[in-house]
Amino acid sequence: MPKLQCISSRKAMRALERLGFEKVRQTGSHVVMKKATKESQIGCARYTRNLHVGTLSGILKLAQVLRESLSKVYEITN
Repeated sequence: MPKLQCISSRKAMRALERLGFEKVRQTGSHVVMKKATKESQIGCARYTRNLHVGTLSGILKLAQVLRESLSKVYEITN
């Protein structure tokens, strides 16, 4: 499994948008994004600041996105 690195939230947002997520709303420094699937809707929140490894890992877990698929869409791993 590729290692994650600290990235800007802008890169993470673009990668999630390429995976089908769309921005629903923003309150302060928190952005909520959702993606509709056949079974349900997947939601995740992200910060508008730089994302550290633990924060990015949590966002990927909420979004049900594998690190490999994210690195294919946008090169953010080592």
